[in-house]
Parts: sequence; C-alpha cells; structure tokens
Amino acid sequence: MNVDYLDFVRSKTKQDQPSGFECANVGFGGLSLKGFQDHIIQWALRRGRAAIFANTGLGKTAMQVTWAGHVAEHTALPVLIAAPLCVARQTQREASKFGVHVEYVRDMPATPEGVYVTNYEMLDNFDPEAFAGIVLDESSILKNRDGKTRRKIIDDWKACPYRLSCTATPSPNDHMELGNQAEFLGIMGMDEMLAMFFTHDGGDTSKWRLKGHGRKKFWQWLASWAVTIRLPSDIGFEDDGYILPTLHTHEHLVASEYGDDMFTSIAQSLTERRQAKKETLDQRVAKVAEIVGKEDSEHWLVWCHTNDESDALVRSIPGAIEVRGSDSIEKKEKAINGFLDGDVRVLITKPSIAGMGLNLQHCARMAFVGLDDSFEQMYQAVRRCWRFGQGREVHSHIVSAESLGAIKHNVERKERQMEDMQAAMVEHMRYAMDSGRAADVEKTDYHPTVDMVLPAWVA
Repeated sequence: MNVDYLDFVRSKTKQDQPSGFECANVGFGGLSLKGFQDHIIQWALRRGRAAIFANTGLGKTAMQVTWAGHVAEHTALPVLIAAPLCVARQTQREASKFGVHVEYVRDMPATPEGVYVTNYEMLDNFDPEAFAGIVLDESSILKNRDGKTRRKIIDDWKACPYRLSCTATPSPNDHMELGNQAEFLGIMGMDEMLAMFFTHDGGDTSKWRLKGHGRKKFWQWLASWAVTIRLPSDIGFEDDGYILPTLHTHEHLVASEYGDDMFTSIAQSLTERRQAKKETLDQRVAKVAEIVGKEDSEHWLVWCHTNDESDALVRSIPGAIEVRGSDSIEKKEKAINGFLDGDVRVLITKPSIAGMGLNLQHCARMAFVGLDDSFEQMYQAVRRCWRFGQGREVHSHIVSAESLGAIKHNVERKERQMEDMQAAMVEHMRYAMDSGRAADVEKTDYHPTVDMVLPAWVA
C-alpha cells in the first residue's frame, strides 16, 4: 500500500493521548488496596483524565482519594474533590483508612496544599487555577446537558491538567450523558460526539441513537478513557467478598379513583400522571405508613418525590425525620448524620437530595411512596442500602397506583437499557485498560479553499 496514503489515513485519526504518570505502588503508608482497585488507580493515574464507573461498594472513595493523593504528591499542588451533601464528610472519614489526609473545606484555603473535599454547592468558592486536579464524586450531576451547573463545572475546570470522574453509573440508561463525562474530561465535546457516533431518531431531533455501523467504534473509544466495573471479575480479578445479598422487591398497588369494579385508565401524559399521583396520595402514604409500622424495630429509608408526599409521610409515621431541599445545609447534615448514627429511625427524603453517594448500609429496609420516570434516581436510592458490604438481605417496598402503570413500564425499559450499555462497555474495556492505548477516532477536518458564491436572488 502507498506509504503516502497510510500517512493520510493516520492524519485523519484524532487521539486523546494519556497525559498522566506511572505509579507502581499506589498504597499510602503501607496500606494495601484490593487488587482490582490498585489496577484501576494505576490506569487512571496513567491516563491523567479518566472516568471510573464502579458499582456501589466497590471502593470508589478509596480509589478517588488515593488517586488525588498521588496527583497532589506528584505535582506538589493541591487537588479538590467535589461531592454531594454529607458525602464530603464521609469521604474525609474514609480517606484516613487509606493513609490519605483529606481536609473538608467550604472556601478557598489561604495557602492550599494536599487534598481537599467540598460540597458541589461550594464549588464556586474555589479558584481552579490553583489546583492540579479535580475529582467529581457522583459525577452524574453532569447529566443535565443544558444545566447551568454542568456548563459552569466544565468551563471552569477545563484547564485543570488532572481530572477524575467517579460514579456508580453514568445515568445508566442514557448514552447521551456519556458525552457530558467526555466533555468534562476534555476527551471530546458533546456536539462532536453526537456527530461522530449518533444519528437523529426519526423525526424527533431531541432523541439520538447510536449509528449501527459505528457501534463498535463508540464502545472502543469509550473504553479507552472510562472503566465500567460491576464486579472485580469484569477486569480479571476474583469476586471473593463481592457477592450482593438478596434484594427483595415488594410491589404494592393501591386502588385508583374508581376502585376495582371499573377499568382503570392508565395515565400516559405528564399531566395525567401528576393528576393520578395527586388523587392517590392519601392511599399511597397510608400504605407506606402501614408497612413501616409493621417492622418498628428496623431503620427505614422512605423515598418520596414531592413536598406534599413528604408532608403527609411525616404526619403518618411517628418519629420520622424529614429532609427537604429548602432546608439549610446544616439542617440536612444533622438529620442525615442522625440517621447514620442510629438516633433517627425513619428518614424521609427525596432521591435527588440523599440518593447519591451516601453509604447507608446500616439500614436494610426502604419504601418508595411512588415512582417517577427517572430510573437512575431509583437505582441510586436502592443502592444506598443494597451494596457490597451489606451483611443482611434488603427489602425494598414500592407503593404505586393502578393508574400509574406506564411509569413502571418506563422504568423497566430503562433498566434493560442500562444492562445492555454496561455489558457493551465491559466487553471492550479490559483490553483498553491493559494496553493503555489512546482513544483513536477517525475524524475529517474541513478546510475550505474556495469562496462560496451566492445566487443573486439569495443575495
């Protein structure tokens, strides 16, 4: 084959080269990590900018604080970890177990050095130029493509040389959110990813699907900068100690407005669903209160989605403590820490508030007063208790109404999408991690050389 032609083909290949460094011994202070954790940390340090999508209980905190510690040590510059509410304090406590000192801060230190952790709400208080690295804990915060927070994080930290994105699952049913992760890491912009790997789904330009012929290329590209691990065996290690206990999911249906003697109309539109939720609120809350009351010696997590549901649950469950979005950070922390310490038996809150990152495995009972269409929120909420390290069987009660059946089917569809996506990522991942190869993507650059001439009628 003509050598000039080979050079031409190579010139069309866009590479995201690893920008990190080698680190043979990742444990601090003689403390050892699990073999698969060690392997992932070395790979992420070598990459410099990487994503770790590790299942709950596989030690994301251990991996991210160790990664941050080595980046701070290698560069002699500070590293910042951004985490959800209460998770920042939990990260600080966990880090000490792995020989890494992490300081919890809410404002920019006067003379920053070492590793810091803060809440996402405080991120505006820090100067990105002062840091060598940033870690996004529970980076699914990036899922809202048009979100102000997402855009600001990407723009403010785009010059930071070391970036790590960590979450149990990147919006597990949504390929599109992977573009947000790639954009934060500086791998590729969202619009470029869409143009390269996706096509509009029919007439609905807001929906995208993978191009059939580019599917394999997409997963290979993704696996070069992100590791997805459901079990240690996904990357060639033993699963000893990482077998989940049984999860018992109990479904409870309350009667809709017309009772059992008439055909129930299934709410389809958003307006119909809101109305159906409003009409069945009292029945759903009463059922949850009944379930929680039957096991009054257990700690319970009760998940809701609206303030009306939260108010009704507090009135119906004796001794329950509520955490809502309008509460101050201090009040939220006090309630959640009270539940962690065992002083609070029943915690009522929304998945959007406490469904990310927290380790609540002292609790093995939870109840949902209803569902919404976000499978990710439900997945994350269940995983606060059902995670590696949980020593008991977990019982999850889902209370819904007959008229809300469409939501259940939508959530189940998204669960199947998640399983397909994770299987595809794992299939291509191991080779990319072991080889350390760059992310190669064929790209055609456009360099116009002829001026466009518009017809007179257009001009």
